[in-house]
Amino acid sequence: MSGKLTYKESGVDTREAAALIGDIGTHVKRTQQQRKLHGAFGLFAAAFDLSDYKQPVIVTGCDGVGTKLELLLEHQGYGIAGKDLVAMSVNDILTTGGDPLMFLDYIGIAALDKPMITALIAGMCDYLEDCGCILAGGETAEMPGIVPEDVLELSGFCIGAVEKPDLVDPSQIKEGDVLVGYGSDGPHANGWSLIRRVLAEHPDTLSKDEIVELLAPTRLYHDVVKDVRAAEVTPKAMAHITGGGLPENLERLFQNGLGADLEIPYWNNAPMRKLFEHVDAEDKFHTFNMGIGWVCIVDAQDADKILSAGNGGVALGTVCSREGVRVVERQSN
Repeated sequence: MSGKLTYKESGVDTREAAALIGDIGTHVKRTQQQRKLHGAFGLFAAAFDLSDYKQPVIVTGCDGVGTKLELLLEHQGYGIAGKDLVAMSVNDILTTGGDPLMFLDYIGIAALDKPMITALIAGMCDYLEDCGCILAGGETAEMPGIVPEDVLELSGFCIGAVEKPDLVDPSQIKEGDVLVGYGSDGPHANGWSLIRRVLAEHPDTLSKDEIVELLAPTRLYHDVVKDVRAAEVTPKAMAHITGGGLPENLERLFQNGLGADLEIPYWNNAPMRKLFEHVDAEDKFHTFNMGIGWVCIVDAQDADKILSAGNGGVALGTVCSREGVRVVERQSN
């Protein structure tokens, strides 16, 4: 030994990082069953052949897991974090009418943790395999002294494509159109700063099992989109209900003074009902998805055709000639 410093001694082990690529290879291959990269060998960037599309329009999205990640790390929900990361971006791609083609991830960590990262990648690949999207690459950055040891930085990026005539066009929305909502699997990856605040100030509100229940991954809505297409219905808009809840995510779709009056089902989620006891009654509608994670807006004559899409939807209300989205929740039985 020369007695001089090495990269490994400074906290970065490039050989261990290279070995990790081999460890996750089986998971990556799972995402290449329905689609393949183009000329992948030896490239420093991923390529995808769009020649099967006649008029391809590229659509992109990026997102993270937000402050939910703190509790996921605490409860070792690494695979859930991977699924959340994929769903937050892929769902946004699906709202355009596009096909999710390639996904990339960024992981920033103080020191390489192979079991944690492998579990993250496995979770990503579970969802990517489901929707036929390729894990095309990513970056795992060891950053000792920059990223704290108990912190993980996590970002996801999705690239999709859609035929130009099939691009969803919210400008076609008109008064009388129907909004059909599809259930969430909990609060997904939004509203966790408020959840964490409630838990910090009222630590006895939820048990450990109830917290774990709330950590269920964000639902991937490719099944809904697939079934809507099979019903030969063209939605005028589709919305992924994330931060801002139903009002903010739907209002961005309306123009020319349009809005909607919605009556949503009672959210029969016991841990969330306990949390609501400490949350402003109005603010909850602007923070959480309230049990509805996806909304399709269709012509009134098409509503019945898509109510059975995915795990089944529910008519929430209609587009009206008054600005803004107003939401009320039905009372429990």
